[in-house]
Amino acid sequence: MRLGTQIPARNDDDFRIMAQLGVTHVNSDPPGNPHDWTLDDLKRHRDKLDGFGLVLDMVQLPLASRPIEESKSPDILLAGPDRDRQIDSICTLIENIAAAGIPAAKYNMNIIGIPRSESEEGRGGSLNSTFRWDKMDQTAAPGLAGELPEDENWERIDYFLSRVVPVAEENKLRLACHPHDPYTPPGYKGVTRVLGTVEGLKKFVSLHESPYHGLNFCQGTVGEMLDDPATEIFDVIRWFGSRNKIFNVHFRNIRGRKLDFMEVFPDEGTMDMWASIKLYAELGYPYMIMPDHVPLVAGEDPRNTAFAFVYGYIAAQLEALRAEGYLSAA
Repeated sequence: MRLGTQIPARNDDDFRIMAQLGVTHVNSDPPGNPHDWTLDDLKRHRDKLDGFGLVLDMVQLPLASRPIEESKSPDILLAGPDRDRQIDSICTLIENIAAAGIPAAKYNMNIIGIPRSESEEGRGGSLNSTFRWDKMDQTAAPGLAGELPEDENWERIDYFLSRVVPVAEENKLRLACHPHDPYTPPGYKGVTRVLGTVEGLKKFVSLHESPYHGLNFCQGTVGEMLDDPATEIFDVIRWFGSRNKIFNVHFRNIRGRKLDFMEVFPDEGTMDMWASIKLYAELGYPYMIMPDHVPLVAGEDPRNTAFAFVYGYIAAQLEALRAEGYLSAA
């Protein structure tokens, strides 16, 4: 396992700080729209990161976590007139990513973004992202996608996978899809979020089965699907991990449960993160462990300060795993 990050660097000093704090592998994107990245763009970015002692391990396809209204590839999930052109562009991008020596790409099949209720105060006065279903507008109107029932959502996802998974397999590039964050009841904003349940994720990885088709396994998001994350999370990790379907881990914790949670630092949440990382190691998970969402803390650099804390937390756990024989020496 490797200490990774996906936090965007604001400047070269941020890359230097990552390396200084023990980060070794990164999910980092070249400038511009991914549809426009050339092979030279990707190689140039890879070489730049190598100069800081960082391995470019993953990039983001032009399918992000933002609402469909802000997507760079909207017609893929809208089944719009440009769907095939956008998928063709992503297939070419997959070929170029692999040719640049980058082993993985992550993506989201997201339509309504990441719904949250009002943030709440956390440890020491931090401001924490929160989801309380009883505080949401449960009758919110559909957006650009309109009404999208479960079957039709699956059809669109299946169409995309049928095109891109063979290209990923041919080029030996791991495709890591992020679950829908958070689980919402069927029909919220007109959409049934089929990747917002464990059963949905199991179905997803079984479609167009391939060793290059798996998950960007966000432990926080998966915890948000569960009635009792403290006890249920281990069976979920074991199911996907034993099938080699975890290609990246967002090492994030929550306090709460399905439809009622706050995002917190990893050491203070409902899930036992030390037991979790030991399980990843026991299952032979070999890729990045990285922070994801972090509480907003005080000071002049709130985001990077909070991420630095989680880097240290993960680095200490990786050191403990090595000391206890779960991992080989670095």
